[in-house]
Amino acid sequence: MSDNGHGGTLGGRVALVTGAGSGIGRACARALAADGAEVHVVDLDGAAAERVAAEVGGRAHVVDLADPGAVGALPAQVDVLVNNAGFQHVAPLPEFPLDTFTRMQQVMVTAPFQLVRNALPHMYRRGWGRIVHVSSVHGLRASPFKAGYVTAKHALEGLSKVVALEGAARGVTSNCVNPGYVDTPLVRAQIADQAAAHGIEESEVVADVLLRRAALKELIAPERVAELVRWLCGDHAAHVTGVSLPMDGGWTAA
Repeated sequence: MSDNGHGGTLGGRVALVTGAGSGIGRACARALAADGAEVHVVDLDGAAAERVAAEVGGRAHVVDLADPGAVGALPAQVDVLVNNAGFQHVAPLPEFPLDTFTRMQQVMVTAPFQLVRNALPHMYRRGWGRIVHVSSVHGLRASPFKAGYVTAKHALEGLSKVVALEGAARGVTSNCVNPGYVDTPLVRAQIADQAAAHGIEESEVVADVLLRRAALKELIAPERVAELVRWLCGDHAAHVTGVSLPMDGGWTAA
């Protein structure tokens, strides 16, 4: 439950987290609420959003982030914005569906842009704001067959840097966190599919397929990503802005 206003470094602050019904987003909602923030829980899955909102003492919003009108109706009076929502599609470029590519950009680029644009006036008035984009190692590196996702995450990285430059004099920071493969239901489903397709054990999929380029051969817990997000939201991180922080088990070091 939230400590809202009763201790915690984010007491009195309002946060909005997209894709907060599960995985990294849910972990972020929990971490920010535990630090005192009132959290707006945004997700396409209404039941999941309601569950998380009830758990953290926040408010649920059932929104399709591909709909600009729906995004524009979300609360703008927020002090912390976590752009987390996203989805994956894997296909060779000649077979990559245009409508899927377009929707990926809407959810992972256009919606974050709208949310940032809506939130900045409030943050500027208060002279304080924290914007964290849950990017990916794929915001820094590319993999074949992931044109939509890699394109979107690279665009998100650019947006974050512009926000950092514009917001610096107003007390607003903007950063990306760049996890590798995180232990979420979405990734677990991918592992099961890969194991069935290749006729190998799921543990082999993790070590030899997903984490082939990483030094640490284990999935990342969502809570660890959320702790990095929470750290970026503290006053101690006021001079950390415009950066991308890999949490990838050594993937980008290789």
